[in-house]
Amino acid sequence: MIYPSPPDWPRPPAALTAAQILLPPNGARVTVAGLVILRQRPGTAKGVIFLTLEDETGVVNVIVWRKLYERFRRAVIAGRLLRVTGRLQRENDVVHVLAEEIEDISQLLDRLLDPALPTAPVTG
Repeated sequence: MIYPSPPDWPRPPAALTAAQILLPPNGARVTVAGLVILRQRPGTAKGVIFLTLEDETGVVNVIVWRKLYERFRRAVIAGRLLRVTGRLQRENDVVHVLAEEIEDISQLLDRLLDPALPTAPVTG
């Protein structure tokens, strides 16, 4: 049997966009990055944190287990822009990233306003 070549999606340390989150197979190790638009810690979730990250193409849901939260607490609480590496979990039409590593990359936001950095030309 001939298997098709795997799709060309970014692998860690590069990050998938939200629009690409359906490309890798269930259980694949992926990295996503985005602005934190929602943090939830429901009382009934036994210490599990739910994050929603947004990039220019959409949103990605991230699950942070209690033990991992303790390790990356500062990034989860204070980070405005996060890069998360973890396992893709797909059930029906619902996709989550089960976090394994969380990195606060909020300092990159400051570069957006740096006049010394080159900017892309405006077209249209």
